[in-house]
Amino acid sequence: MSSTTYDWITTPLTADLVRGALDLERTEHGLLPHRLPARARAQCTDPQLHMAESQPSGVRLAFRTRATALELDTLPTKRVYVGAPSRPDGVYDLLVDGRPAGSASVTGGNTLTIDVAVGTAERRPGPVGTVRFSGLPGAVKDVEIWLPHNETTELVALRTDAPVEPVPDAGRKVWLHHGSSISHGSDAASPTTTWPVLAASLGGVELTNLGLGGSALLDPFTARTLRDTPADLISVKLGINLVNTDLMRLRAFGPAVHGFLDTVREGHPDIPLLVVSPILCPIHEDTPGPSAADLSALGSGQLRFRATGDPAERAYGKLTLGVIREELTRIVRQRAAEDPHLHHLDGRDLYGEADVAELPLPDNLHPDAATHRRIGERFAALALGRGGPFAGGAC
Repeated sequence: MSSTTYDWITTPLTADLVRGALDLERTEHGLLPHRLPARARAQCTDPQLHMAESQPSGVRLAFRTRATALELDTLPTKRVYVGAPSRPDGVYDLLVDGRPAGSASVTGGNTLTIDVAVGTAERRPGPVGTVRFSGLPGAVKDVEIWLPHNETTELVALRTDAPVEPVPDAGRKVWLHHGSSISHGSDAASPTTTWPVLAASLGGVELTNLGLGGSALLDPFTARTLRDTPADLISVKLGINLVNTDLMRLRAFGPAVHGFLDTVREGHPDIPLLVVSPILCPIHEDTPGPSAADLSALGSGQLRFRATGDPAERAYGKLTLGVIREELTRIVRQRAAEDPHLHHLDGRDLYGEADVAELPLPDNLHPDAATHRRIGERFAALALGRGGPFAGGAC
């Protein structure tokens, strides 16, 4: 249906309509949601982190309205990998009163062309696009538009055929989660089907997702962000990025984990804090990093990764997932003696040996859509369910 059919009302895009972002940057086009505050962003020059935190995983527009149609203008930034198949356009999920009501994509936008073989990235500007939803019920309802979890998205304009107002606070507990690209939602089908969003929905909690692709690296500015962000429940999923970047050795890892947790506890001294170790990843269970793109697979159109370390280097302190799990278990056990609200979850309980056989990681690092659902369901049961460390999270 043509947009000229409706008497559109343009509503200013303001912070009270945006959930899941920690900062909103005013740009020449509109608003760019960030998942790290400006001070944290200023303390790191890594382009991977800046790309990841600007991708709005878990960020959504939320408003109450009688509107039967809506349009959202955005300027996406789409990634193109040289030698790999074209990535699908990012997905916008529409929820009405908490239930799925449609999905759509925006074409056009900026492009970021990445050549993993030589480590370059080229950015090219593109046009603003529009996502449209129509045929919605005319009664008062709560509407959420979940932004693409893997596509940097500038919010340009919101139009509806009836007035909108912010959704009142429902009183649900806030779950603040930090992790790697798996928590970010890599290879999930859509923003509401990443495992943290699925778990939050099943557990009845409000999610703030600091899953940062390639950037769960025990950075002090991330710890301070967790410290300073309001939350009722906090989880940190640590390990895979430390191995696949080969960032540190065992000597540094233990003190860094302690320092990270100390900082989080400065702002949240007695709420449930859950440390989650890595899910099973066969290439790095016993082989250190760094990870590297398997260039021999690019010709087949499938991006895959391989471990380039030597298992013998574990004797010199190189980290593997097995080493990290052992150390996290030890650290949490030690700290829990004085911190009764600190808990540990073995990531293999979310995705383990039997799951690898049934649902292998397509690129050797990241779960697919079906595996995201499995991990989300298991986290909801183990952490948010009866007897779990976050039990009672739903209000």
